[in-house]
Amino acid sequence: MKNEIKKKITLASLIVAMGIIYGDIGTSPLYTFKAIIGERNISEILVLGGISCIFWTLVLQTTVKYVWLTLKADNQGEGGIFSLYSLVRRYGKKIVIPTMIGAAALLADGIITPAVSVTSAIEGLEMIKGIGRVPIVPIVIIVISLVFFLQRFGTQKVGRAFGPVMVIWFSVLLILGLSQIIHYPSVIKALNPYYAYELLAQYPKGFWLLGAVFLCTTGAEALYSDLGHCGRENIRITWGFVKVCLIVNYLGQASWLLHQGNPLLEGRNPFFEMIPEWFLIPGVIISTLAAIVASQALISGSFTLINEAINLNFWHRVAIKQPTETKGQIYIPSVNNMLWIGCVLVVLYFQNSSRMEAAYGLAITLAMMMTTFLLSYFLLYKLKWNKILVFSLLLVFAIIEISFFIANLVKFQEGGYITVFVGGVFFMVMYISYFGRKINNRYTKFTDLGKFSSQIVNLSNDEEIPKYTTHLIYLTKADRRDQIEEKIINSIFDKKPKRADVYWFFHINRTNHPYTLDYEVSELVDDKVIKIVLNIGFRIKPRTELYFEKIIDDLIANKELNLHLRNNGTTKYNPTIDFKFIIMEKYLSVENEFALKEGIILNSYFFLKRWGQKDEDAFGLDRNDVLVEHIPLVFEPLKILNLERKL
Repeated sequence: MKNEIKKKITLASLIVAMGIIYGDIGTSPLYTFKAIIGERNISEILVLGGISCIFWTLVLQTTVKYVWLTLKADNQGEGGIFSLYSLVRRYGKKIVIPTMIGAAALLADGIITPAVSVTSAIEGLEMIKGIGRVPIVPIVIIVISLVFFLQRFGTQKVGRAFGPVMVIWFSVLLILGLSQIIHYPSVIKALNPYYAYELLAQYPKGFWLLGAVFLCTTGAEALYSDLGHCGRENIRITWGFVKVCLIVNYLGQASWLLHQGNPLLEGRNPFFEMIPEWFLIPGVIISTLAAIVASQALISGSFTLINEAINLNFWHRVAIKQPTETKGQIYIPSVNNMLWIGCVLVVLYFQNSSRMEAAYGLAITLAMMMTTFLLSYFLLYKLKWNKILVFSLLLVFAIIEISFFIANLVKFQEGGYITVFVGGVFFMVMYISYFGRKINNRYTKFTDLGKFSSQIVNLSNDEEIPKYTTHLIYLTKADRRDQIEEKIINSIFDKKPKRADVYWFFHINRTNHPYTLDYEVSELVDDKVIKIVLNIGFRIKPRTELYFEKIIDDLIANKELNLHLRNNGTTKYNPTIDFKFIIMEKYLSVENEFALKEGIILNSYFFLKRWGQKDEDAFGLDRNDVLVEHIPLVFEPLKILNLERKL
């Protein structure tokens, strides 16, 4: 039913899609052509070649790759690099690192996009006569800070205005562009790919202008990332309108540039230059609102990305809140603060949009290259396309994206090192979280639960041992019904054994699908030892205690087990079920002696774990129903101990 609703196409769904998806790519006319022209002398080869490169980038990179190809990678209605990874991860172990690189680059993009979009819009105030020198940086910081501050309250109400705002914005882009093209219709010849070739091959250092051209498509990843919010057909239909508005506006800027005859003054923007003076104030207001929508899209996208990363073990668990009743709308305070600080520092460091443009795009090229790599696996193994066709498409996009990447490398020294550094930090967090957990799991010892079943039954019936609780629940990583961790057995038969009427072993299985929520029950010992496997989609936040209570109610109501004959520890004073969850909190033992690489990864993993969310909060457990046991982990014990008695 969920997917059917998303696929339904109505005027309202199209307007919603406009507000969610196109903020980033929709505000690119504010700075893309300005970055291409810079302070160069205006010439036909530069202007027409720039427009031609923009047009064919939008056609090949955005329309063909993302709107036609990538949207096919539909993971039960969801999109984004982690959804794509979930679809293809069984087909190759080498795709983990590209996934991390792509996700880290997208997060780094979430820091610079709000800064460059809002700054470019606010700078339009300098075009208005009589205002004088406007302090741009403080205004930008106030606007950005307000956007981040409002995240904690949710964007359900203001979000309703995003669609209409973007419809107005794209209409303005279309009208402004047409107003110039009507006077100089010959500019349409720039759509001929020959002009792109002429710019890249014959204009001095023309190839390096691709770094500026790339800015026109930096928001293309959002078309796939927001697949779950809007649906494939809504995106494809709205993209047709959006693409026309963008191309017409770029052609309008080219018309104005070709007929004004002088190089742009420093800091001047052809987008605002071609706006009639009487419309400048409304134009700045509308462009600022569009930039805010773009910022919101990147912020919400970052929240979703981190949430998926946590569920796929690419990120340590952090607090996640749902500020409204709207399904799927989440707020992650730590990510919000991190992005806000990053955006403010970017604005303070670069001061103006021209310098931000110089640094913008380097990280996102990496994200696009990684998406192409994962997409090739999807086309080959899931859709089973012909290998020659897949490799041909891969070659085309590899040439395009590697060219963009090389052209963007010059941005490294101009400030691109900031986004590369930030992306590198995000990548290291993901790498440590993922591989630290894998090493941790590799050293986790499992044992046959059946060997201890009779001993567990004897303990449960031994009235000489004080009863610990009626239902004792252990969270286990063992996905096989007949296995359990050794540390759990040790916990049950501790110096003070934990006697209970029923022992539950609860395994949470993260599925490749986003919204799975079901469970399986295995009764290992009649009404005494029960294994539960809870299957949860990677977009669902675990609420283990609520799930357990629901499972108990189902079993009692269905009379599947003898549980319905018990009172479950309830009394006339308290009708709630008597249960206790046990969480094993691990820490590195001082006895370990690691190899260098594993030592760095594991020490970093447990360091990050201390800063992350507590297990009881992450799994949705109330602290009064939880016992946390601290267990030392010995991975590599010291083999030789040179200890001698002194005589």
